[in-house]
Amino acid sequence: MFIGYAVVAALLAFALSASAFLTFTRNPQIAGNMTKLGVPESWLPWLATAKSAGALGLLAGLAVPALGVAAAIGVTLYFAGAVITHLRAKDYELAPPAVLTLVATAALILRIASA
Repeated sequence: MFIGYAVVAALLAFALSASAFLTFTRNPQIAGNMTKLGVPESWLPWLATAKSAGALGLLAGLAVPALGVAAAIGVTLYFAGAVITHLRAKDYELAPPAVLTLVATAALILRIASA
């Protein structure tokens, strides 16, 4: 189970890092999507910081199981919130946040099972 967690955590951390970078740099596609969803521009640095912290926590969870569990819970909640934000804005392009919610949940289950 630990190898499964390591693979899922590394891939999810990579995706989170890339997304955080694009959010920090105000990539036009990311910023435009956030605007369309009604997310204030002032929230972008906070959201990018949360993604960065999630990525670091997932990787730290390789050595410290409790950090991995906490990070996986946080990332799962983050992307569940993203799904809810899409639904509230009546934007049904749910595949990316829904898939990331499932991957974060898988990381959580695998980290718990491997402890």
